[in-house]
Parts: sequence; structure tokens; C-alpha cells
Amino acid sequence: MKNNFLYMYAAGLCLWMSVVAMGCNSAGGERENDNVAEETPVTEVVSVQKGRLNAALQLPGELQAFQQVDLYAKENSFVKKLYADVGSEVKTGQLLASLEAPELNAQLAGADSRLKSLEALYIASKANYDRLYETSKTPGTISPNDLDQALARKNSDYAQWEAARSAYKEIADTRSYLEIRAPFGGVISARNVNTGAYVGPSGKGSELPMFTLQEQRKLRLIIAVPELYTGYLDGRDKVGFSVKAFPNQHFTAAIQRMAGALDTRLRSQRIEMDVVNNDKKLLPGMIAEVNIPLSGKDSTLVIPKSALINGTERLFVIKVAGNKAEWVDVQKGAEENGKIAVYGKLAAGDTIVKTATEEIRNGAALKQIKKAD
Repeated sequence: MKNNFLYMYAAGLCLWMSVVAMGCNSAGGERENDNVAEETPVTEVVSVQKGRLNAALQLPGELQAFQQVDLYAKENSFVKKLYADVGSEVKTGQLLASLEAPELNAQLAGADSRLKSLEALYIASKANYDRLYETSKTPGTISPNDLDQALARKNSDYAQWEAARSAYKEIADTRSYLEIRAPFGGVISARNVNTGAYVGPSGKGSELPMFTLQEQRKLRLIIAVPELYTGYLDGRDKVGFSVKAFPNQHFTAAIQRMAGALDTRLRSQRIEMDVVNNDKKLLPGMIAEVNIPLSGKDSTLVIPKSALINGTERLFVIKVAGNKAEWVDVQKGAEENGKIAVYGKLAAGDTIVKTATEEIRNGAALKQIKKAD
């Protein structure tokens, strides 16, 4: 009996201690929940500002010869002699090669003979008409019909003589094409023929040009500027560039020509700059790293770069209006020192989240808002 009493006493004590422990845990849990509720995150915000960014754009460019031409033979012929080779610097009109075509000499001789023959016929018919005309001044000596026929004969012979003279000139001009001359001063960058080679027009005797001539004392620096940055360019801007061959040397050039239209494939504008290259240190075909200043012409809306969210489907900032988050779609412009220009339904003075994330949902309530320093 005594043992049963002790057993029941111990069981009751244990039950009472369990109830007390549960009460303590419940009170502690409520206090923890109260602390979590009190730790509401703080949202830092900034104001949209009006400003102007002077950024720079790095783009690859290509150096090309200011002028370049492939020289072919106009007539089918053979190379008689070469007067220039790869690397030769030539002047305007300088003889580069002489060709020979025996059939042209024969054609020219035949045209010369025909020209002299028709000239003699014209001289005779003209003399005959002049005599008849002088005689006809005496009434009744020459009939008008005979005089008209003599005039027609003279005019016909003159027309044939003129045609023969034109044919002779055509063959003589064609023969002059047997001399290949430089159309402008430059450097021979390629030679694809040797003495005795058969040459002719492209596809009709020559697959490759006889010579390639480049003007290298002046080069073109060509770049393709994406559509996004075309509004920052000015025809008077100067750019700096470097090439791998001279990594420690920087060159400058001024924008000279702007296409004024976008390439339909790349959606970019072709920009050309002239580069003075009197020492011929830079070579056509070199790839240049071009630094283009992007000076804003007009002031734009400027925000911290951290405020811009580049989502999978949209580019936006989070505007704070009435303590609620509002996603506003924007387009970005130039960047400089952690700031970025944007374009959209924003105005100077609007409040936006400084460090924006997609976790702040559109329309979500923002409880603790703090103005960033």
C-alpha cells in the first residue's frame, strides 16, 4: 500500500513538471515570434537625378587602306616586262607593266590602211564637187542634178572617212591599255604575274589581279557603333586607339564620315576616321582597340547601377509610390563610375529602391523606408 502511494506521488510530480516546461516553452516561442515581427527589413531608397554622363565605349576597329585597287589587264595579252614588285612605292601614272598582243598591232595596221584609203576617196570626191560647183556658176554648163550627186558623194566619202578615223582611234586606245599604270600613288601590296604570263580581264584570262595597289600614307579606321550609342556621337569627336603591334603606343584619329543609317544585320552605324600614316608604321588590315568618348549632348535621368534590374524578360527599376513598390520599365544608356543613364516613365526627383531585386514584388508594401546617404 505504501509502495503504491509513493509510485502515484512520483508520477504526479513528473506530470506537473512537464506542464510547467511546456508553459515556459510556449512563452519563449511567443517572445521569439514577437522579435521576428519587430525585425522588418529596411529598404534604402534614392532619388532619380538629372545629369550628364561622359562615358567611353570600347570597340574593335579595322584599319584599311584609304584607297585600294586591283589592277587587271583590259585586253587578253602576255606580260612583256614588269617594272614594280611587292613593296614598291609608286607614284600616280607610273608604269607598272608592259604587255604585248600581236593581233592588236595587225588590227591597228589594217585600220591605218583603211583610214588612208578613205581619206584619198574623200579628197577626190571633194575636188570633183568643187570643180562642178565653180563651173555651175556659168548658167547652163552643169545641171543641178549632177551638182547634187557630186555633193552627196562628197558627204558620203567624208562620213566613211570619219568612221575609219574613229575605228583607228579605238584600236589605238585599246593598244594603249597594254601599259599598266598606277592610278594613284601608293604601295604595291600584291603581285600575281611573271614575265610571259597570259593575262586578261577578270574571269576572262586572269582569276587574280596583276597587282594590288594601296594608299598607305593615309588609312581609314572603320568601326561599327551599336544603335544604342549612336546618339552620343558627333562628327567632330576625336577617338584614341591602339594596336597589338605597338601596345605601349596610343594613336588618335578624328571622326570624318558617318553612314547616317544602320546596318540591317548588325543594327549598327558605320563610322570612318582618317589616320595619317606618313611613317607607314600602321598597316592595312590591323585590328585596333578604339576608345570612343560618349559625351551626352543633353542631360538625362541618372540612377545608381544597383537600382537597375536586368530581368529575363524586362529591364526595370523599382519606384516607391505611396509606400508601395512599382516596377517601371526603362532603357539604359551610358555608364560611368557606378551610375547609369536611363530612359522611361520616370522623372527627376522620383524615389526608387537603391539596391533593387526581383524579390521585391510589384505592388508589395514597403514598411521601413530609409533615404540612402
